Formats: sequence, structure tokens, C-alpha cells
Amino acid sequence: MGRVVLVTGAARHLGGLMVRSLVRDTSIDRVIGVDVVPPRRPLLGADFVRADIRSPVIGRVLSTHEVDTVVHMGVIATTHQAGGRTAMKDINVIGTMQLLAACQKSESVNRLVVKSTSSVYGAGPRDPALFTEDMSPKHPPTSGWAKDSVEVEGYVRGFARRRPDVAVTIMRLANVIGPRVETAMTAYFTLPVIPTVMGFDARLQFIHEDDSISALHRAVGSSVTGVFNIAGEGVLALSQAVRRTGRATVPVPGALLGMVGRALAPTRLVDFSTEQMRFLTYGRAIDTERARRELAFTAKRTTSEAFDDFLAGHGLGPTLITSVVDGAAGAAQTVTSRGASHA
Repeated sequence: MGRVVLVTGAARHLGGLMVRSLVRDTSIDRVIGVDVVPPRRPLLGADFVRADIRSPVIGRVLSTHEVDTVVHMGVIATTHQAGGRTAMKDINVIGTMQLLAACQKSESVNRLVVKSTSSVYGAGPRDPALFTEDMSPKHPPTSGWAKDSVEVEGYVRGFARRRPDVAVTIMRLANVIGPRVETAMTAYFTLPVIPTVMGFDARLQFIHEDDSISALHRAVGSSVTGVFNIAGEGVLALSQAVRRTGRATVPVPGALLGMVGRALAPTRLVDFSTEQMRFLTYGRAIDTERARRELAFTAKRTTSEAFDDFLAGHGLGPTLITSVVDGAAGAAQTVTSRGASHA
């Protein structure tokens, strides 16, 4: 039997893109997408199995289809997507544990690629200019998706020790951005008014959604193992990014950022968790030399170009009607003033 690749999280945007990319790879004979809900878009030649990786059924899927490569993209980034923090942690951590247990028992699996995040490095005032893969975080994440990702990576490293015959690669992606992907960061930059932390200008790095898939696909086809930082070249200051959106901005004290942000977007995907607010305060940048050297991967788009493609896809830019934006800015300023009076 030829090469068989299984992708978790296939019903989500990036998971679906990954499946469709692998289907076009002539060196792969079969692609299987797995998720708890059906995908909204056709997977174009791939098989879809409706299954929960937290259940024993995932083991049967691996054995029945003689899967040799698993691409784990089933870690959820926000509580909005999961339906609450408890459910989110259950999906991310318990789901990964069950998937790894199934891979450990499998006789066919010989490669595991895990989509992780640069958020595992945390964010804080003592951070280096660039994080390399060998560095420990100066300000380890203590909550949310970032903390889940730290735990996920820990379990993956444990799996790699127990199954040294399986090639394991962890891909730490910078914030994924583009014209179609929806994340906490894309939602943040589409707010009518963008709140920022007074006195700080976070350093931002992005990876274009298409480049993120190319990097993961490269890992699937490579024999290289280990941890790799993946990002577009260059860094954008938060102030530069906000100016490019054409949106108004309202600088607020750090203690009020969450309150103001939630007032501006009470039901949206925007994340104003503790970890995200630290990121919007200090930012983070990662070194991608190892990926260039060992994976022969360089993102086609720089951080700046990826952000500009996001703006174009969402119709954002400095030509927005200023009266509408200014009105929203006034409302945000009112919220800030009220919050300050109670601080």
C-alpha cells in the first residue's frame, strides 16, 4: 500500500487547506481528514472520517487505513471556537494525549507532524530580540491556548522518547494571517477602533496562511525531525500595523485593555485573555534560520506582505470613512474614561 496521511482538524480552515494541499501531492496515495464535524468545503479527493480524537475510534482509523503519517492540526486557539475554556482544554490536551496513545500503539505510523505556535515562548519585557527553538521562555504562558500548546508539546516530546522509530516534527508558527483565515488577531485588526496599550508598541510577526500550509507540507515530505520556528521575514510594530488598517486607535492603560476590548467586541473572536494582552503589550519575534537551513523553507511573503494581503482581503486601508471611525473612537474613549474613574 502507498503512503497514507491523516490530518486532524480537517473541518477548520487551515486543516482543510492542509488536506487539499496534500491531495495535490503525487507522492501521497491517500489523504484522510478527521474532525468531529463535516468540512464546509469539499476536500477534493480526500476521504473524510467523522471522529473525535478523544475517543478510541481514532486508533481504529489509524489501523484500518494503515496510516503512516499523522498531521496534528486539531488544537483550538480560542474559547469561542471550543465553546468555553474547559471544552477548549479538553479538546487540546486530552485530545492530543488520546491521539498520541493511538499513534504509540500503531504499527504503521512512522511520522508525526504537529502544528504548534510561537505563543509557547510567552511575552514579556525580558524577552530576547529573537527566540530560537532552543531557548526557554522568559515569561512562560500561564493560561489559555498558549499554555495548552506548551502541554501539547510536552506530551509530543514524551511520545518521541517512547517511539524513537517515529520521526516527530513540531512546527511553531507565528500568528497566521491572510485574506481568508479568521483568528483572534485578524478579528482584532478589524475592530472599528483598535485599543492598544499606552506607552508600548508590540513587535509583531506573521506567517501568511498559504505559507503556513507550505511549511507544514514541507515537514510531511521531509525526514528532518525536531522543532522549527516558522514566520515571514521581518517585524511590524503594532503602531505600524494599526496605521495600515486605516482604523482609529485608542491607547489605554494596560489594566483597562481587556475591558475596553470586550466592550468594542463583546461577541466576536477577538481574544483579550491575559496571555493575549501581554502579547499586545510586548509582542514577540522568532528566529527562522533553522527552518531555512534544515527544512529548506523560507516563507514567500514577509511579515509585512502577509499583513498587506490580509488588509486587501478584508477591504481595509487608510481610505476608510473617517467620520464613522471617529464616532467609534469616541465611544471607546468614553468606555476608557469610565473604567479609569473606577480604577
